[in-house]
Amino acid sequence: MSDRTGIFAGDDPFEIARAWLSEAEQTELNDPNAIALSTVDADGMPNARMVLLKEIEPDAFVFYTNYDSRKGEEIRAAGKAAFVVHWKSLRRQIRVRGTVTREEGEKADAYYASRSLKSRLGAWASKQSRPLASRTELMAEVAKLTPKLGTNPSRPPFWGGFRIHPTEIEFWADGAFRLHDRFRWERVANEESWKISRLNP
Repeated sequence: MSDRTGIFAGDDPFEIARAWLSEAEQTELNDPNAIALSTVDADGMPNARMVLLKEIEPDAFVFYTNYDSRKGEEIRAAGKAAFVVHWKSLRRQIRVRGTVTREEGEKADAYYASRSLKSRLGAWASKQSRPLASRTELMAEVAKLTPKLGTNPSRPPFWGGFRIHPTEIEFWADGAFRLHDRFRWERVANEESWKISRLNP
């Protein structure tokens, strides 16, 4: 598109997303990689929560969590998810929708090993999204597991990555008088070619 220039220019939406994230890392005070992840339950009721985007791969967006959490169960059932990342300092956002697969191989092991020991032990101790009587109960579980798991615990089988393969990516930037710039990239799942459209603000 002739007017897709400046921050919107390029033939690869993942490169554009990485460039925007890199800019945000210089301007956002906290967690520039925080995304609002949306899923739906069996009744079609939506859920949203903040998670941290850990990698933008050549063809996917990756985050890590407990597979047995509510979001993990909903992703497993639907096979789809969406997210939005908003950078207030840059006045930009990216919206993504797509299909989801697990990352439970070497990359998940490497990321888990890079976390602090307390975070690794916490992943083992937390029955994420399940009722908890008290914080004391959770800390007692961490204390119980610490000598058992040692200083180099392996990644729990119920914890790992999710990889979102987009069928739609939208780049949005603030414009004067609320006349924002929006470009939507769309494709059929598992196809490489993108259709790019400018959207009304």
